[in-house]
Amino acid sequence: MSRKPMRVLTPRSILPALAVMLVLAAGAAAHANKPVPFGDRVAGPGDAEATPVNSESLGAADLDLRVGPGLEAFHKQTGEQAWSYRREGAEALYLAMAGDNAIVVWDDGLVTSVRPGDHEVRWHRAVPGLADWLRGDGEPGADKRTDAQRKQLAKQRAAAALHTVQRDGSPWLALVTPNLTMGLRDADGDLRYNDKPSNGCVYDPLRAVHTDFAVLIPRTCTNSAGQAVSGGITGYRLDSNGWAMSTGPAATVRVLDRGRVEITDGPVVPPRVFDTKAAAPETPCGALDAPFAAVRPQGGCADPSAPAAPVAPGVTDTPAAPDSGAPATPAGDQPAAPQP
Repeated sequence: MSRKPMRVLTPRSILPALAVMLVLAAGAAAHANKPVPFGDRVAGPGDAEATPVNSESLGAADLDLRVGPGLEAFHKQTGEQAWSYRREGAEALYLAMAGDNAIVVWDDGLVTSVRPGDHEVRWHRAVPGLADWLRGDGEPGADKRTDAQRKQLAKQRAAAALHTVQRDGSPWLALVTPNLTMGLRDADGDLRYNDKPSNGCVYDPLRAVHTDFAVLIPRTCTNSAGQAVSGGITGYRLDSNGWAMSTGPAATVRVLDRGRVEITDGPVVPPRVFDTKAAAPETPCGALDAPFAAVRPQGGCADPSAPAAPVAPGVTDTPAAPDSGAPATPAGDQPAAPQP
């Protein structure tokens, strides 16, 4: 045994050890009270913690997903609540599907992706300027809006801001605000592009549309006096380069099918069709370059040199109307007799 006397801890010698213990205790308390990242809270019925489910037995097709105040999931067969996903201090405004995953826009400008099968929050993305645009503060007449009007405006703008592109096997999404557009890969929320309009121009999210291949965003440009002088439409894709076309300030875009849109640019310029899969305009029939067009009209063009189809005996080109004055209806188009 050591003959050295036992060391007595004096107040001076206790202070360093006590300080270390206090720091460790404070760190442990802070860790215990650390808020969940982004305020996420996933709960089951009755606010109990939601338990993981088998994604093979329960998926988006089995659930009815709704927004407000968070993302709420209900069993389609029974109508019972399966789980809810909420964020502290934020309200869900809009929901869109990207493949099998739910994309949610929140009123604080955050966008999240949730896998419905096991209610896992897959990723979060903050969109600069989105929350301000959703609120519309400082706009003309903003101070006269009621709470209901402000909430309705936020929901309308959230729906205009989010566009999900269901590209086969690899869906992605675009977030559009007047001063910024961003493209995210749904697989991991990775930012693939961000773009701002040129000086003097703004994007118009309320006129933006999407197909299964691209997002098309109209923009307007003004002069120094604030008058609209021109416009354009920018198309964005993830698998290839985008494109841009010049238009008037009020051009409209209407989706025709999975890949084609119709662009109307005022009463003087005829509407034109653009194929977003081929990233090229549709060449109208009769145009000089129609035989060499990259995209031909759906259904093709009739050969002007081909003979006209013969008319069957006893059939006239213009059927006579009955004596009642109503137009004649072909026999095959007659409405079916009502069932007893």
